[in-house]
Amino acid sequence: MKTSKKAGADLSSFSTAKLAAERLTPDHLAEVQRMHRDAVVMTHLGGVRDDAETAAYLARNLQHWTDYGFGLWILRERGGGEPVGRAVLRHLLVEGVDEVEVGYAFYPAFWGQGLATEVATACLELGRRRLHLATIVAVTSPTNLASQHVLEKVGLVYERDFMHEGGLSSLFRTR
Repeated sequence: MKTSKKAGADLSSFSTAKLAAERLTPDHLAEVQRMHRDAVVMTHLGGVRDDAETAAYLARNLQHWTDYGFGLWILRERGGGEPVGRAVLRHLLVEGVDEVEVGYAFYPAFWGQGLATEVATACLELGRRRLHLATIVAVTSPTNLASQHVLEKVGLVYERDFMHEGGLSSLFRTR
């Protein structure tokens, strides 16, 4: 699956009913560090990351924006304020196959408000309409039932479990 910047128009920002998304920039390092240090947020995202791991994560995601013109967004409530989470559409190798994944993470104070469903729906729409993707995947922990519920709610279906980044993960895919 090859997507390029030519596949869609400017995707540096978008908004939903409750959220404003802004593309990841180097200025977001402190925010990404804050999220990566939060053990609750990172429970299903590979665990807490140190500063070196976070810097590498930021560099990979900034490079994705350079290469493809889409990637990770920092999320705020509409009207501004501190970031409440992040969302992503990015290339991901799944057992050697190039896929584009949808993902999201929120601080616990923002759980249970429908924000994951709202931003996942928006990202899927961007992927379909602006990037012309035939299929989009999501990867989650087999124990993350809340995320699995969100994925099913937005139209993804469980495909299989597989080994990803040293652990068992569940793969979901758009119908």
